Amino acid sequence: MLKTNKVFFFDSEEFEDIILHYLDTGKINLAKKALKLGLEQHPKSTGLKLVQVELLVFDDKLDIAERLLNDLYAIEPTNEEIYIQKANIYSKRDQHDKAVELLNVALKYTDDYADVYSLIGMEYLFMDNLEQAKESFIKCLEEDTEDHSALYNVVYCFDFLDQNLEAIDFLNGFIDRNPYSDVAWHQLGRQYFAVNNFEKALWAFEYATLIDESFLGAFLEKAKTLEKLKRYEEAIACYNITMELDDPTSFALLRVGKCYERLGNHEKALKFYLKTVHEDPLLDKAWIAITDFYIRRQNYQKALYYANKAIGIDNENKLYWKRYAVINKALNFHEEAEEGYRKAVEYGDYQLDTWLFWTDTLQFLGEYETAIITLLQAAEYFPEEYEIEYRLAGLYFLQHQEDKGTFHLSNGLRLNYKNHVLLEEFFPTIWDTEAVQQTIKKNRAK
Repeated sequence: MLKTNKVFFFDSEEFEDIILHYLDTGKINLAKKALKLGLEQHPKSTGLKLVQVELLVFDDKLDIAERLLNDLYAIEPTNEEIYIQKANIYSKRDQHDKAVELLNVALKYTDDYADVYSLIGMEYLFMDNLEQAKESFIKCLEEDTEDHSALYNVVYCFDFLDQNLEAIDFLNGFIDRNPYSDVAWHQLGRQYFAVNNFEKALWAFEYATLIDESFLGAFLEKAKTLEKLKRYEEAIACYNITMELDDPTSFALLRVGKCYERLGNHEKALKFYLKTVHEDPLLDKAWIAITDFYIRRQNYQKALYYANKAIGIDNENKLYWKRYAVINKALNFHEEAEEGYRKAVEYGDYQLDTWLFWTDTLQFLGEYETAIITLLQAAEYFPEEYEIEYRLAGLYFLQHQEDKGTFHLSNGLRLNYKNHVLLEEFFPTIWDTEAVQQTIKKNRAK
C-alpha cells in the first residue's frame, strides 16, 4: 500500500500488528502512516486508538494522549490497556505513585498479570523502593517463569539491598521449580561468588553452561571462579571457550595472561599481555600487567619502555605515572621519578605511599622547601599520620626551623612513639642534635 498508494483492507488487529512491528523496528514514521491508514478504515477501533495513545506518549504529547484515554475510558471502563497507558503518562510526569495505583486497577481487568506486575516493579524502581520492586518482580515470575528481564531485575534488587544470602535462597527455590533455567543458574553462581563461596559458584556456573553451551557470560564467570580456586589451567580452557564463542575480548586475553604467569609460564603470559594491548590499546590494566611483569623480574629497562608507551597513549593516567616513577626510582633516575610521582598525584593518586615516595625523592634531590609544601598538602588528606609528621620534623630541622621541627616531632611521637627511629633513618644528620633528643626524651616521659 505504501509503495503503490493502493488501498487494501486489513482488519483492525492486523493494523495493530503492522504498527507494533514498525515500532519494534524503530520505524516510527511508517508506524504513524500505518496508524493513519488504520484509523481511516476503522475510526472506532479502541485497539488502534490505544496504539495512537502510545505514539502520542512517545512524542511527549501527554495532554492529547490523556484526553483520548478519557474518551476511551467512557466507552470501555474495563479495558486494562487504558489503565496501563494512563499509568505510562503518569510515569512520564514522574508521578510514579499514581502510576502504581492505576496499574493495580489494571490487575483487576487483565489476563496478562506478569506484564502488569513487571510494570509495577519498574515504577517502584523509579521511586527507589527496592523492596516493593523486588516483590513485584517476584510476582511477575510466579506468573511467567520465562520472563528473564524480571529475573534480572529481582537479582538487581537483592544486590542493591546487599541481600546476597536472601538472593541465594530465592534462586535455589526458583531453580527447584525451573531446573533448566540457565539464567537462574548463572545468577545463583554470581551470588555465591559475591559471598566468596567459590566451590558453590563453580557448581552453579557449570549447570548454566551445561544447559546452554553457548552462554558466554556463564563461561566467563566460571573462568573467573576457577582462577579464585587457583585452578589456572582449567580457567585458561574456559577463557578459550569464550574466545571461540565470540571475538576475543581484552578482558579474556588479559586473564589468560595472568593465569599463565601464575603457572610460571612467563613466555605465554607475556604473549597474551601483548595480545591484550594490541586488542585494546586503551586498557590500562593490560599496560600495567606488562610493566609489572618486567618490574617483578627487575628488568627495569623493558618496564620503562612499556611505561613510556602507555603514557604516550594516555598521559593523564595516574597508574601509568606511578609505575613510571617506581621504575625510574629503581634505575636511580631521581628527577624522572619525582616527575612520575608529581604527575600521579596531579592526576588523582592521593595514596599515602605516593605522597611519601614523592617527598623522599624531593628530599634526595635537595628540594627541601618543595618537599615541605608537598607534605603539608599530604597532611590535608592524612591529618593524623606519623610518617608525614616525622618527615616534616626532619625537613624543618634541616632548614634550621627548630620550633616547627619540634612541633611536628612531638606530633609524630604522640601518634606513634615506637617508630621515632624513622627520623634517624631518613635524617641521620639531625638525629643527634640536642633539640631532637630533648623532644624525644620529653615525650618518652609522657
